[in-house]
Amino acid sequence: MATKHQDGSLLETKRTQLAPPPLYKVLLLNDDFTPMDFVIVVLQRFFAMDREQATRIMLKVHTEGKGVCGVYPRDVAATKVEQVTGFARSNQHPLACVMEEN
Repeated sequence: MATKHQDGSLLETKRTQLAPPPLYKVLLLNDDFTPMDFVIVVLQRFFAMDREQATRIMLKVHTEGKGVCGVYPRDVAATKVEQVTGFARSNQHPLACVMEEN
């Protein structure tokens, strides 16, 4: 630790510890209208999953009502939600994508 003397007082440098930013889960929610193949395409395109991994997540969404696509910092998670929602709407699917704090 470095020390400096200034005007008769002792100054010490302190390291500040920053907490890591909070992370957010990006989730897909099940609905009765979006085709399973479309969900797989979304997972591959926006979350860089291979077909096998995307299929597993899609089945989890289908059977449990929701599935985690990934965990990201807030800005990245919000961008993913916007991209997926926009893509789904442009293809006329009601697929819901949300984020929640991890």
